[in-house]
Amino acid sequence: MMQSIFGPDGLIAKAHPEYEHRPGQIDMAEAVLRAFEQKQHLIVEAGTGTGKTLAYLVPAIAAACGSGARVVISTGTKNLQEQLMDKDIPFLQEILPAKFRAAVMKGRNNYACLHRIKRAETTPVLEGLDQIDQFDEVFHWVTKTETGDRAELSNLPENLPFWRHIDARSDTCLGQKCPDYDPCFLTRMRQRAIDADIIVVNHHLFFADLALRNGAYGAVLPDYAAVILDEAHQIEDVASEYFGMGVSNYQIDDLLRDVSYLKIEDREADRELRQICARIQRFAEQFWISFREGRGLEGRFTLAKQVAQVGNLRSADDADEDSQIDNLRYKNAGAPLDSALNRLETTLAILKDAPADADNILRRVRQLRFELNFIVKAEDKQFVYWLERRGRGTLLRASPIDVSGLLQDKLFEKVPTVVLTSATLSSAGNFRFIRERLGVDQGEEMIAESIFDFHEQAVLYLPPKMPDPRSPEWGCAAADEVIKIINATAGRAFVLSTSNAGMNEMFERVASQIDYPCFVQGSASKGELLKKFRSTPNAVLFATSSFWQGVDVRGEQLSCVIIDKLPFAVPSDPIIAARQRHIEEQGGSSFYEYSVPQAIISLKQGLGRLIRSTTDRGVLAVLDPRLRTKMYGKTFVQSLPPCRITSDVEDLHRFFLAESAATAST
Repeated sequence: MMQSIFGPDGLIAKAHPEYEHRPGQIDMAEAVLRAFEQKQHLIVEAGTGTGKTLAYLVPAIAAACGSGARVVISTGTKNLQEQLMDKDIPFLQEILPAKFRAAVMKGRNNYACLHRIKRAETTPVLEGLDQIDQFDEVFHWVTKTETGDRAELSNLPENLPFWRHIDARSDTCLGQKCPDYDPCFLTRMRQRAIDADIIVVNHHLFFADLALRNGAYGAVLPDYAAVILDEAHQIEDVASEYFGMGVSNYQIDDLLRDVSYLKIEDREADRELRQICARIQRFAEQFWISFREGRGLEGRFTLAKQVAQVGNLRSADDADEDSQIDNLRYKNAGAPLDSALNRLETTLAILKDAPADADNILRRVRQLRFELNFIVKAEDKQFVYWLERRGRGTLLRASPIDVSGLLQDKLFEKVPTVVLTSATLSSAGNFRFIRERLGVDQGEEMIAESIFDFHEQAVLYLPPKMPDPRSPEWGCAAADEVIKIINATAGRAFVLSTSNAGMNEMFERVASQIDYPCFVQGSASKGELLKKFRSTPNAVLFATSSFWQGVDVRGEQLSCVIIDKLPFAVPSDPIIAARQRHIEEQGGSSFYEYSVPQAIISLKQGLGRLIRSTTDRGVLAVLDPRLRTKMYGKTFVQSLPPCRITSDVEDLHRFFLAESAATAST
């Protein structure tokens, strides 16, 4: 069956003038179809150029149309969702004999809430005069749009400050009690999904829904018999976010604002509510300000250490042994806030003739108190407790250290067929790491054959001699190598660093020493930087991890990817540190069981930016000497596609001279 669609004379070849026959694509499509038919799980690595999107879409459509069972496809990004809905699915709807319906669903905060927008007309949600015209545009847009999807407002700034006051997030949703329930954009979205054979979502929505399934509120997706998780290497981090808990200062601000909107007829009750809210506001300010003292840095911090620094009771060296004292201080700081929230809960619960909004607010207060107490007590050893500071926001989080058991219970044992796919899922030629991290005990696995000839198309450059990446000499030596490589490739390069500091230092050292246009991440939006890079001959882009995946630059414009250090996860990150500690406590080696395979998958993502088609040629340069000096370096090299390896920069000149000669001869 798959041969008749994907073969040299198949339906796709006849309909697509640029179609290339890919044996690996057919093998993958047949494996996915078997997984559906036999109701089993499948892990499949399909490198760039395999055509994995169509390889899972076609059997998913066949299974959905054949059995009437709905299939969910979850992607790593909203961009890939849009590619599926705007390009791949319409193409298949035209050429496949089976007729099918598809719907797209995004996270609730992507959609406007009609009820909240109407209320915002008469309540203050704008932070400046410049937002008045923007709000007017949004207000007129909701009267015309069919979907209510924020993506349609492409001419407005990406981060509208007032959007969080008018979006359709679950914690503010009134459900069927809402006066705008029938015309609600979410109601319409759900109906389209119920009528569809294929539903396209992203990981954030899928795991938000999975975490809330069988609960009273928040589940969005209709029932499904199978799910395909594309970009499955991202799943552990996304699942950890949605199976955890979090409380932020913005969340409390939004709650108090919504209480102030309540129209309470009983003047005594109304006055009491406002007094309680004033107390909550005061205690919340005292609570959050404690996390702003001591260190003004942004980022993630382990909660116990942060409390030790805030309390300033002991030096950093003594923080661990005094953690009980520090946690007590933290619990005491949260007690007045919890007491005030408790009073608000009691008052809301006994309100007579309360509006529908009051029920929603009561539910939110109860959930807020539950999560705040869970984080404050920090008693569950299966969780790591941490905080994140970003701009004016402070977020307290509790995240599960190991999601494998949760995924086993909620996903792999409940859904008959789960297909995990990505260009990078294996390390050292096997799937042991991904199976253990995600709890996939049963299921088939395969690595789809690539159509790329990496031996001819790519060169791996490893400098002959480099200092240790932790030494003071590293920065200068790395910059010298980057200059040599870029001159050999005539620019056309990504220079990817494992940290913002490393990126900025490299840019400062290199940009003034080369004669090619240079761009650096942070100087413009990601989309704008990619647009400039694609349109500027011989450009060089300095960036970090956000450009390691999901970036597509085809042709000779990107002919070199330089990676400064092996992309090991930052060990100071609270979640990473907790995962590593958990492995050690179980008697394992966190370095070899977690750090190395995770870094291998990340490194393979970097190489994936380079070779995007059969005509692409390029150089992957890794400046980290540990690829040669450490035993585990061999595992990294063996996990990469089989390209030529050199330590002579002159080979890079010859590689591109050969490319130029081949181009000229054609």
